[in-house]
Amino acid sequence: MSAQQRRHSVDVITQEESMLDAKEIISTRAKPSAVIRMTIAREMMPELFGPALEEIFDQLRTQGVISSGPAYAYHLRMDPEVFDFEAGVTVASPVTPAGRVEAGELPAHSQVARATYTGPYEGLGPAWGEFDGWVKEEGHTPEESLWEVYISGPESSTDPSTWRTDLYRPLKDS
Repeated sequence: MSAQQRRHSVDVITQEESMLDAKEIISTRAKPSAVIRMTIAREMMPELFGPALEEIFDQLRTQGVISSGPAYAYHLRMDPEVFDFEAGVTVASPVTPAGRVEAGELPAHSQVARATYTGPYEGLGPAWGEFDGWVKEEGHTPEESLWEVYISGPESSTDPSTWRTDLYRPLKDS
């Protein structure tokens, strides 16, 4: 095998092994949102997240409020067994609290690591592991919170390998 073939082989392996694209450090602005706060067992996420989003979108329609971005999950803290998070959607104007839906916001952060994961939701756990490893390799210390923005998913395609989720991890200021 020539040196060029070996380099190509290594490039292909590296690309196949990485679950993430476009890793970068950015800053974010606060974004007003409509949210439902939940503290649930981790395994309940697939069952409860979709209906929570439906409830939010129903309230937005009822109130005539326009969403200004895709759905997200903002995790206030990570625990292996329990998800303490907000299911949310950014909005163009304030939402009036109704039922479980409350006004909230994605907070501003001066330093946030961001990456894009493409694939089924079942792969998000390993993607976060890779992402957190990259954050630490870059010399950063992550905060306890994190969020996922669901750029495209089952509403866009029946092929989970095409679903895109942006991962965000706030960083402690140096």
